[in-house]
Amino acid sequence: MRVAVVFFAKKNYNKMINVTKGLVKGIEAQGHQVELIDGLKSMDKKLTVYQYIVIGAEAISIFGKISEKLTLFLSQAGQIMGKKSSAFILHSPLGSTKAIETLMKAMEKEGMFLKFSDIIRTQDEAEEIGKNLHISK
Repeated sequence: MRVAVVFFAKKNYNKMINVTKGLVKGIEAQGHQVELIDGLKSMDKKLTVYQYIVIGAEAISIFGKISEKLTLFLSQAGQIMGKKSSAFILHSPLGSTKAIETLMKAMEKEGMFLKFSDIIRTQDEAEEIGKNLHISK
């Protein structure tokens, strides 16, 4: 199955790269073909060809705000309504819980079918989550 792991990060870019690489490694261990996409650098990327989509972001305020570019990206990502998906937020001391709720609402607004969501702390944790995601046809 073709899987897209799309991330949005500025201030915690290096941590986000490590976490997403962990997710990719875990998902690939299940036998899936995975593409890692930097959403801020690929704003015109279409996600129509993927059967499963993972969206990750960072909380950019203690109030759980996420990048406005993420919602713009999703609105222009092609046919994503009904796509099976997962959401994750990088752990931060404040705002993570609210940020995951904000991200999930943005994905659901576009009609995505959320199967899993989490707040992720480390690359190893991300890899384990990737291995256990129920990505099915």
